[in-house]
Amino acid sequence: MGKIIAIANQKGGVGKTTTSINLSACIAARGKKVLVIDIDPQGNTTSGYGIEKNEIDNTIYELILGDCSIEDCILKEVIPNVSILPSNVNLAAAEIELIGIEKKEYILKNEVDWVKDKYDFIIIDCPPSLSLLTVNAMTAADSVLVPIQCEYYALEGLSQLIHTVNLIKERLNPELDMEGVVFTMYDSRTNLSAQVVDNVKEHLSQKIYKTIIPRNIRLAEAPSYGKPINLYDPKSAGAESYMALADEVIG
Repeated sequence: MGKIIAIANQKGGVGKTTTSINLSACIAARGKKVLVIDIDPQGNTTSGYGIEKNEIDNTIYELILGDCSIEDCILKEVIPNVSILPSNVNLAAAEIELIGIEKKEYILKNEVDWVKDKYDFIIIDCPPSLSLLTVNAMTAADSVLVPIQCEYYALEGLSQLIHTVNLIKERLNPELDMEGVVFTMYDSRTNLSAQVVDNVKEHLSQKIYKTIIPRNIRLAEAPSYGKPINLYDPKSAGAESYMALADEVIG
């Protein structure tokens, strides 16, 4: 039975999508079967895997509206061991279309239940907001992994996110856990990055991954080639870091 991890942070630009793409690809490189669910209307995880997101008939939007089954939407083996449930900008309308629908927080969970036994891991890339889409992701998930950028305001949104996780645990998904926090965009040349890491460690009771993801130009380039970092440049610092993170998550 697959472990379902939602990658969430309501702040944008913290490395959620980068982590979704590269963590899933590195877990798959270790021989695990992975399903990646892109529940962000920007669809960057979809295009980061080289998929032309605006030319797909069945996306997570059609799934949420009940227009197709989850099997119809999944793009199988996009790279070895990785299948994708894609997204595009149509998803932005989903919140409005679901007004008045009963149990709308459980739509994704009910669909994922059909397929979760086929995968070792299911990784969900959430939008940069605490919206109904993020609530759906957390209701379906076993745990939440939070990427935090090594910058001054890192802690600011975190308490709000933890509060949301606790609310969902209380009201919608009692099984939900905090998977942990992973630091991204770490710049070893600055004191600030080290200070942020120390600061978060002081204030957080949650698990913090040992692996820290560096600022890395190859990581930034990889999505424009439609490849995860371990295929784009397997010897880069970014690839090595995500492989190490994958080993921690699997372990």
